[in-house]
Amino acid sequence: MNSVIKVKGMSCQHCVMAVKKALSSLDGVKEVDVNLEKGEATLIHDGPVDTNEARQRIVKAGYEIG
Repeated sequence: MNSVIKVKGMSCQHCVMAVKKALSSLDGVKEVDVNLEKGEATLIHDGPVDTNEARQRIVKAGYEIG
């Protein structure tokens, strides 16, 4: 399964890595793909994922949910 979260405020590869790091340790997440151009983080998971926790981690990393 995939879940996509829109992320605002990313401008470079450092931002991509920060968002990826923030989301990669979520329970159930197998892989995180962050697309700078689209402003999206895609969570690849095999079970339920707490999307509210994912959004909180993005905000804590310094970015906005779009």
